Amino acid sequence: MSAIPAVTQPSVCTLDCPDTCSLAVTVENHRITAVRGSKANPFTNGVICAKVTHSVPDFVHGPRRLRTPLLRTGKKGEGRFQPISWEEALDRTHEGLSRVIERFGTEAVVPLNYAGPHGMLAYASMDRRFFNRLGASRLHRGSLCGGVRTEAYASLFGAAPGMNPEQVEEAQLVVAWGNNVTVSNLHLMPVINRAKSKGARLVVVDPRRTKAAEQADLHVPLRPGTDLPLAFALAVELERRGGLDHKFIAQNVQGFEAYMERARQFPPEEAARICGVAAEDIRKLAQWYHQAAPAAISMGNGPERSLNGGNGIRAVFALPALAGKFGVRGGGLVNGAGFAFPKTPLLLERPGLAPRQTRLLNIVDVAAHVLDESLEPPVRALFIYSHNPLVVHPHQNRVRRALEHKEVFIVGCDVTLTDSLAYADIVLPACTAFESHDLYPAYGQHWLQRAEPVIPPVGESLPLTEIFRRLAKRFGFDAPEFHADDAALMDDALDAGDARLGGRKPSRLPAGEATPMRTGGEEFILYKNHGPRTPSGKVELHSPDLEERYGLGVPAWQPVPARHTFTLISPASALRISSTFGGLPGSDATPSLEMHPQDAARLGLFDGSLVRVWNEQGQVFLTLDITDRVPQGVVSSEKGAWIRTSPNGQTVAALAPPHHADLCGGACYNDAQVEVAAAPLGSEDGM
Repeated sequence: MSAIPAVTQPSVCTLDCPDTCSLAVTVENHRITAVRGSKANPFTNGVICAKVTHSVPDFVHGPRRLRTPLLRTGKKGEGRFQPISWEEALDRTHEGLSRVIERFGTEAVVPLNYAGPHGMLAYASMDRRFFNRLGASRLHRGSLCGGVRTEAYASLFGAAPGMNPEQVEEAQLVVAWGNNVTVSNLHLMPVINRAKSKGARLVVVDPRRTKAAEQADLHVPLRPGTDLPLAFALAVELERRGGLDHKFIAQNVQGFEAYMERARQFPPEEAARICGVAAEDIRKLAQWYHQAAPAAISMGNGPERSLNGGNGIRAVFALPALAGKFGVRGGGLVNGAGFAFPKTPLLLERPGLAPRQTRLLNIVDVAAHVLDESLEPPVRALFIYSHNPLVVHPHQNRVRRALEHKEVFIVGCDVTLTDSLAYADIVLPACTAFESHDLYPAYGQHWLQRAEPVIPPVGESLPLTEIFRRLAKRFGFDAPEFHADDAALMDDALDAGDARLGGRKPSRLPAGEATPMRTGGEEFILYKNHGPRTPSGKVELHSPDLEERYGLGVPAWQPVPARHTFTLISPASALRISSTFGGLPGSDATPSLEMHPQDAARLGLFDGSLVRVWNEQGQVFLTLDITDRVPQGVVSSEKGAWIRTSPNGQTVAALAPPHHADLCGGACYNDAQVEVAAAPLGSEDGM
């Protein structure tokens, strides 16, 4: 049989990243041989990160790829399986779930997925229809990542988009706050550099001295979780300098007096004490922000990962309203991009299929619910898909105990045999995005894209939508909603009548092109061509909604008690997207722990040595990297490493606390507190 000539086809990166790159994928004999950036998306403009270029071919075709359904033959967690047919896998899934439902009811079943693939169909379409119709417990997913920031943003502005990132080029001051731009928002950095070439200043607010911080005019290395006092102090200093726009505030802001009364408790000197930064740097940032027009703030996800995360983000988002920075190109916030797309989630997910209103569980607490014998009904079935909870959830050892539970039936569905799927009773092989149809909005830019398969399914794998169609049929769900093909699902995902789609059905958007999200043909500019979508129609510095739900009408500071010597942060890795690609050889090494030289000297630790990092929840062995990239009292190790990288089967997720952030029930990874010491002899062998 003759070889099929190599072809290059358009696609879209589906990984959990704000940029959502357009791709050019080279295919030879139904195999992906190369992945490059394409210029279909003007924002990403042909540039992609190295991890996608280097990892995708092995991720799609490598030895860890799931190619057939599997039946567990060993103990949970051993990873011993035998291949079975799809018919047997669907039968066993039906039997296992039905057995749980017969004994405990439908809410004993919990779907457990997150943002492995970020397409609209892969993330939340036929799967949601299936679990809604089944009557399973509902899952609040945003609390794991992104939900705190979104809830904070919406409390001030409602579902109103902020500026697209291209506008940053016009700013005279850019503040990257908790946004590791070069790792987690790669395509914003060239825009910032163009702004700098025109005279703009760059300020980075981050506990670590990131690559962006090394290029900044000012780096503010605040202690993790202290964003609220810093943002309050900036508001106070703006007030002292005459930098508040009282005309804008009077016309467009609700709750100004209550907000400033709270903020005035944190003048620069007090914030400096709490945050561990110089008061003069706070004053300098306030001065620059006052003087710069336009001024742009880009908020990352890092600040949400703490007890005060939501309120800290609210206070940062309040700054452009207080200083009157909206209404011009390049002024305001590079956030709220997800609101730029005309999504129709109720039509796509069909919550009305549920026989009744079922309970809502926080994804952060799923392991605790599994282990809670008093919960009624108990959790006795997990359907884990597009997610690796053992590696990414806080309190890893609790997650492990939940997955080991002998009475819990587990179905796993993914592209590769993750650490979590090693505990599954049945494993279903899913297609990658390169084998699937999907739509791709974004949460960091304003371009909509559609992608088609570039290769056929690998082995016996199936697209997620087809897997759940087959499950629906096996359960006897015969309503028209379960017969919808992928084109119909796309047309349910977005409002085809919205002007932003230009009169085209979502399923007919051209692959290999990107559709800009505009209002009246213009880029979204808050207070120029659209306004807040809050109940008051104003920026709500006092939120009646948050007052009712949390007692937090205005942001409030809650000190985190010091229990250990160090605060441990776990930023994103340049090798992985969360845990995706963690199963590939490039992530085999034991991760490092960054520590400040003075802390290392005090503890008698040496660069490159193995150290033990521990708290009440677990212990991790990491390779020490002595560096002044982190301040004293803070240590850092990248998230997402798989269990095989650890000599004792625990990673940094074992040390993350189980408590919740102030908003959204969010995970508090950056509140982890630990001790560090030299590892005992033999630790590298799993002691």
